[in-house]
Amino acid sequence: MIARLTGVVVTRAADHCVIDVGGVGYLVHAATPTLAALAPPPAVTTLLIETHLREDALVLYGFAEAAERDWFRLLTTVQGVGAKLALAILATLPPSALIAAIAAGDRAALTRAPGVGAKLAARLVTELRERAGAMPAEAGGGALPAVTDGDAGDALSALVNLGYRRADAQAAVARAAEDLGAASGLDALIRASLRLLAR
Repeated sequence: MIARLTGVVVTRAADHCVIDVGGVGYLVHAATPTLAALAPPPAVTTLLIETHLREDALVLYGFAEAAERDWFRLLTTVQGVGAKLALAILATLPPSALIAAIAAGDRAALTRAPGVGAKLAARLVTELRERAGAMPAEAGGGALPAVTDGDAGDALSALVNLGYRRADAQAAVARAAEDLGAASGLDALIRASLRLLAR
């Protein structure tokens, strides 16, 4: 199984690139943001690889960060989500946004990805909610930042006291704080978090 490739980018297209490693050209499918971040050919690059072996082909999917690859693997465990759709979801929602959307039950955010309708968005929320909080969120592989102090910490405590799961409340507060800005105030933060949790 191929887990990583380092080589020269020979060509780059809308949904794939070709990486030359020691004279062998590997066709690697990737999400649009990953491909856009590659330096123009003939630059040397490294991509993390997820290898899919089918009856008729060996298909390689490339990722700039481990968090993206981990989410790709998780998304493809959901019925109705194949490799191409998983890449489309990751192109629309980076890992941190996926965690927040799934934890808050934000189906509208998920349907922004091409190919994801209301039913599939509901399935993603239902099947992945318990696992999303433990998934890596950013390039460094860390989880969503903990909400522990100031108004955000107080808002989290209030939501937990209202009966919301800590992981769901944390994701909602983190997203609300990001949307409202640092000087939002406790009341506004709680109201925005409750709106996210109600979706």
